[in-house]
Amino acid sequence: MTSVERRAAVPATPEDLAALRRRTSAVLVATQILGGLGVATGIALAAVLAKEVSGTESLSGLAPTATVAGTAVLSMPLAALMTARGRRPGLVLAYLIGALGAGVSVLAARAGSFPLLLCGLAAFGAASSANLQARFAAADLAEPEQRARAISLVVWATTIGAVIGPNIAAPAGRSVTGLGIPAAAGPFLWAAGIFLLSAVVVAVLLRPDPLLTARALAPAEEGTPAGRSLRAGVAAVAASPRARLAVVAVAVAHTAMVSVMSMTPVDLEHHGAGIELIGLVISGHIAGMYAFAPLMGRLSDRLGRLSGIGLAVGLLACAVFLAGTAGGRHGQTAAGLFVLGLGWSAGLVSGSALLTDSVPQAARAAAQGLSDLVMNASAGIGGAAAGLVVATASYAWLNFFAACLLLPLAALALFTRSGRTGAVAGD
Repeated sequence: MTSVERRAAVPATPEDLAALRRRTSAVLVATQILGGLGVATGIALAAVLAKEVSGTESLSGLAPTATVAGTAVLSMPLAALMTARGRRPGLVLAYLIGALGAGVSVLAARAGSFPLLLCGLAAFGAASSANLQARFAAADLAEPEQRARAISLVVWATTIGAVIGPNIAAPAGRSVTGLGIPAAAGPFLWAAGIFLLSAVVVAVLLRPDPLLTARALAPAEEGTPAGRSLRAGVAAVAASPRARLAVVAVAVAHTAMVSVMSMTPVDLEHHGAGIELIGLVISGHIAGMYAFAPLMGRLSDRLGRLSGIGLAVGLLACAVFLAGTAGGRHGQTAAGLFVLGLGWSAGLVSGSALLTDSVPQAARAAAQGLSDLVMNASAGIGGAAAGLVVATASYAWLNFFAACLLLPLAALALFTRSGRTGAVAGD
């Protein structure tokens, strides 16, 4: 055990450990609400700001692409820091980078520099990486049979920020116009303050560090420094069929969701839907993503991780069928997007829990960072390709290709289930 880990306060009794779990979950939920609020507030007008700064609508799509790219690129360095020093330093640094990126985005808006704006948005993506990594921090101290529920609670907390954030974007924009800052950049100024507050909450209250505490409680043979490197994390995933399935499940669920969701407003608009209806459809989709996460966590713990992934495949297949065949039937599109959110939630919660179950404790932080890198990189490619598919073919073909992504995932899940090695939580 390193000198850093010796400073981690190890609970003396089961009651102390239970109290620490509750405290850790409460802190992570609070930071997830704040972090989700900051991300949603900024992203709400990111494309609009990119259009204003660049002077052309054709470049506005680079705004979310830059943010997703930043989230993906920063996933591994942040995982490396967490692997070496624990969750708290990694989460604090991620929120600080996100705040810096938000501030750079505001400066870029004032200066009218589009390249600087893209750099700021890429750094802004670090806050999204922090929100994603928080779900794994919730699993560090959870009992194996309750890991999915612990993860799902943190995912659920994102609902609050995701719903409130877009609604405060307008007042955030109005609040900065007297400072000579474009209204579309106002949400990023507010986001910078929210991320700084998140960093303070984590630094002060996330003590003792959940990852270091979990390591201190682990058997001595699992705690060797050599087993904690990024290379060890990659090797642990490569060596475990269940871990490989977990990474693929999370990546496929996220890619299918992002690809279809990103182009649904365009399809709705083509079929005569107004802004209000589009907003309702996306709100229903977000509710499906986050609000039902605790249900997905309970099902994953009760029925098993592989069953949870199977549920995700079924829900996502149903979603792309509904959305892809809706045409001008807006109610059917809305139902498809809602089910798409449910499928994403089942895939993220079950896949994240399966990954945590399937790799040695010492290598978990690195393996989890690898999973987030693959997830965000895949979604970035899928989101970019989605626009090309819709432009050259149709929204229906986009949903067909999303369905095709599910086939290898279903086959891999069946193959992994047939092995049934190292099963936990009902698998």
